[in-house]
Amino acid sequence: MLTQTLSIPMDDGPCEAYVSRPDDQPHPGVLMFPDAIGLRPQIKQMADRIASWGYVVLVPHMFYRSGSAVELAPPGDLKAPGAREAFFDVVVPFMQAHTTARARADLPHYVAALIAQPGVTAPLAVSGYCMGGRLALQAASWAPGTFAAAAFFHAAGLVTDESDSPHLAVDAVRAEVLGGHADQDASNPAEAVAALDAALDTAGVTRTTAIYPEAPHGFSMADTSMYQEAGAERHFDELEQLLARTVGA
Repeated sequence: MLTQTLSIPMDDGPCEAYVSRPDDQPHPGVLMFPDAIGLRPQIKQMADRIASWGYVVLVPHMFYRSGSAVELAPPGDLKAPGAREAFFDVVVPFMQAHTTARARADLPHYVAALIAQPGVTAPLAVSGYCMGGRLALQAASWAPGTFAAAAFFHAAGLVTDESDSPHLAVDAVRAEVLGGHADQDASNPAEAVAALDAALDTAGVTRTTAIYPEAPHGFSMADTSMYQEAGAERHFDELEQLLARTVGA
């Protein structure tokens, strides 16, 4: 694998990003949004795995306005009882500061940085986890000509009462959508999943969505107490298939 850390010029200062690719040959590009815990070794390992299928994967440090990835990284083992929950008390202000307006302003810079990588071919794909899953779906609606595939896993906030709820903008989506929901996720109840599916269907979006059985929120993250191997491996399998049929390694 070939990996590097970039500094992306942004409107509000530099944003670090991790880039992984299998070799120096041309490959399709994938923009990957991490969960709220941020850009850390676990996310880099996941990006490497996706890149190994034949893609150039770029993962931005979304909370760059609040500090570097190292400064905001978890201080301890998130598999320990209560550690993940305690860390989220620290993360919430960063999440609140990452407004929809800021996320939308950041997206073109992320896309430009990915396209600028040598040999990246279009169209692109976008994928995300937790709050990054929300961003992946929003990215597909904000830049409909950019992404051929959009995937989200154990995402939260896809259906809300707010005017910027992602489900209200899916009529702009031109990507094929893949969603893996956790059935033990209080932040994404069954009625929200049904409302999102209905919105996607009404908009005519090609979709594959499913509720993963006995999966908690955060099931794909092996460095936390929420990890569920079955759900994590299923998500990798389904994501690999999505990318192969849409942007084609």
